[in-house]
Amino acid sequence: MPLNYLLTGSTGGLGSLILDYFTTHFPPSQLTTHGITYAASSSNPDNAHRFTSKNIPFRTVNYDDPTTLDIAFQDVENLFFVSTNTFDVEKRRRQHLNVVEAAKRNGVKHVWYTSLAFGGLNSNSKAAVQQAHYMTEEMLRESGINYTSIREGIYTEAFPLFINWYPESTTLYLPSSSSSLSGKIAFTLRSELAEATAKLMLRGGHDRSIVLLTASEPVSFQEIVEVINETTNREVKIQIVDPETYVRLNSENDIGGKPEGFFRQLVGWFESIEMGEAAFTDGLMAEVLGREPVTPREAVRGLLRRERDYTWHQNYIK
Repeated sequence: MPLNYLLTGSTGGLGSLILDYFTTHFPPSQLTTHGITYAASSSNPDNAHRFTSKNIPFRTVNYDDPTTLDIAFQDVENLFFVSTNTFDVEKRRRQHLNVVEAAKRNGVKHVWYTSLAFGGLNSNSKAAVQQAHYMTEEMLRESGINYTSIREGIYTEAFPLFINWYPESTTLYLPSSSSSLSGKIAFTLRSELAEATAKLMLRGGHDRSIVLLTASEPVSFQEIVEVINETTNREVKIQIVDPETYVRLNSENDIGGKPEGFFRQLVGWFESIEMGEAAFTDGLMAEVLGREPVTPREAVRGLLRRERDYTWHQNYIK
């Protein structure tokens, strides 16, 4: 029996939410009614029980081990391919190539790849983080298999990481080569991205193409700080500094213990944001959701209303 959807990253943030969408709308116990077959996956076979105990089929998918991929991809029609999160470009290239080649070998009919939205639908972003996605999109094109690259908006939930905000913060030091910081980001709720991605896969189409899923409007860093202050009765302020001072001040005093290299990497992100690369929006997400996505300002406000001292896990060294 063919497997309609194999969902990778099922223990991760986006992947687990997409799996939740499937289990909510297509309960495993009602397979004879809805007829939609799907399986969760993880690189760690020890995670199997957390899914099989809920009658969710499970397959081991280890991007570093092509043998697991050949077993897992058998009879798969749609593969939800979550990008690996390593910053090692060569390791990511090798892992992603393993996935693409295994998908082709095993006759996967459609690969749905999670990309990032720097540069919008263009393919000329200078952001280092986007280059690995361009590389994977090229792999998919050259493979000849059917694919859709979903360039997904930057998670609203991760806003503290971008401005290095903690509940204790009073001054945020952000980098710019000029005296202002005018760039904006089309921050998009991860929960809505998961819903839209699941609906997009279920709807099908977008063969051999790139799509963009984002909120309907971008937001500036100053606007985010205004929402923080309005919602939590704080007096946080932004101070613009040159890139070297930004790296020094944040790495020396970071509450989360992030290293200097992290902030040096973020300087490149800020340069791309200043060039407008993160401000692109598209109407596809609203169309797929059947409603307008939550705006970045309202999404941040909602996060802070639910948790005044909201934090994001990646802001802290594990």
